[in-house]
Amino acid sequence: MFIEIDFNSDQAIYMQLRDQIIMGIATSRFQEGDMLPSVRQLADTIGINMHTVNKAYTVLKQEGYVKVDRRRGVMVAVDIDRIRATREIREDLLVTLAKASCKNISREEVHALIDEIYEDYGKGMRE
Repeated sequence: MFIEIDFNSDQAIYMQLRDQIIMGIATSRFQEGDMLPSVRQLADTIGINMHTVNKAYTVLKQEGYVKVDRRRGVMVAVDIDRIRATREIREDLLVTLAKASCKNISREEVHALIDEIYEDYGKGMRE
């Protein structure tokens, strides 16, 4: 499992870890049913506290990206309710597009960025 954590970032480490796993799912590095490393394994590999990994896994579970089985561990299981997911993405986009507007980034430039990012995610995205 390849995870990049920026220890100098203002973003919390557990959120960076969460984002990396979500991007891994979107790019098919992690498939439905894949087991993620144990909390201890991932903490040791990255060099972070086990509580930080546990918090990231908890958030991923709450958001519907993984399931936790006490015997087997954490498994990729994307079962997000589409309406809820759409609402969350819309809220994120409102802020992102406001930032773009403030920086005079055009609609065309935003669309080009979205197309570029969607290409990276390939199979996991639908038109």
